[in-house]
Amino acid sequence: MMGNRESEIGKAGEAWAEALAMPAVRGLRAYDPGHDLVALRRRFAPGGLVELGSNENPYGPSPRAREAAAVALDELHRYPDPLGGDLKRALAAKHDVDAAQIILGNGSHELLMQLAQVFAGPGVDVVMSQFGFAVYAIATQAVGANLRVAPALPCEAGMPRGHDLDAIAAAITPATRLVYLANPNNPTGTWFAHDAFAAFLARVPGDTLVVVDEAYAEIADAPDFGSALPLLAAHRNLVVTRTFSKAYALAGLRVGYAIAHPDVIALLERVRESFNVNAVALAAAGAALGDDDWLRDTLAANATQRAALAAGLRERGWRVSPSQTNFLLVEFGGHTARIEQGLLERGVVLRPMGGYGLPQCSRISVGNAAENRALLAALDEFASDSGLVATDEHGVAR
Repeated sequence: MMGNRESEIGKAGEAWAEALAMPAVRGLRAYDPGHDLVALRRRFAPGGLVELGSNENPYGPSPRAREAAAVALDELHRYPDPLGGDLKRALAAKHDVDAAQIILGNGSHELLMQLAQVFAGPGVDVVMSQFGFAVYAIATQAVGANLRVAPALPCEAGMPRGHDLDAIAAAITPATRLVYLANPNNPTGTWFAHDAFAAFLARVPGDTLVVVDEAYAEIADAPDFGSALPLLAAHRNLVVTRTFSKAYALAGLRVGYAIAHPDVIALLERVRESFNVNAVALAAAGAALGDDDWLRDTLAANATQRAALAAGLRERGWRVSPSQTNFLLVEFGGHTARIEQGLLERGVVLRPMGGYGLPQCSRISVGNAAENRALLAALDEFASDSGLVATDEHGVAR
């Protein structure tokens, strides 16, 4: 009898399991990483794949972080510090806050999910911007909350597809408990000015949490950009998340953090998984945080290469959005899918943007000088082989 039952379950397949899931989860789509990078690495010779799809720091982590990670390996048989005390204290000193205002996460992704888990649910509104980071929508839908998406700035604006703070404010309702923003924003690379955000925050009701995702904040150097961190003291409904995956080049270790009012952090701690940040990550992040010289040098290299790559793409006729990150959003129009595939065949990985509602664009990480040259060379080769010509939105050659 059991064999027959298992057979019936097998026939039902995913539909059987889905029927057991909560309604909110049934409507979810899993996070799309863009490509199976492990398979691609195996396909190309060692070092032959140019990976420009995941916004990683191509220069690698601080030597101090490497050394600290190596030392931590001797204690792999021990559980990590469940409180992350040393790293919290280092972060508190760096940002001039109390350690009770900090929670650590397995990357900032985990914290963004936990914020929805704690503060949203059925009957609650969550607001985000069009073209905002995909995790905001996933976090909202996973808890059965109602997602309200504010329209982004128009393409012809100074910050094309960037956050429209007025539209976001207008989307807030009495049922809104969370607003997700990214500054600078992934995947557009755009940013909003510190003064504009301060004015926006003053308009938000005190019982609505505003989450500012600053994954790329260390990279931003525009004169009008400013972190939301200085506003924390005056706004108990403000939450700022950051990560060591981007500027600090520790993407493989997955460690992030949030800074907020101690009462907010205490609630998040109730759902935090025990030992959620591993011992190697804790050690490496703490060491990286103290290496200001290395951070300054790697950020300078990124700024130089970002400008050079943007210039090279524009010289070839492609539209490049302004960016304060370590990536560029490039508009290839109707050629996008062909270009992405053509470059992939030549060992260069870009990030498709169809899942973000931007099928006419590709997101390109800023690599080192050699990687950026390889990208432009592959693009030139593909253009020559296929007769590709950059065109505007009407199909007219630029």
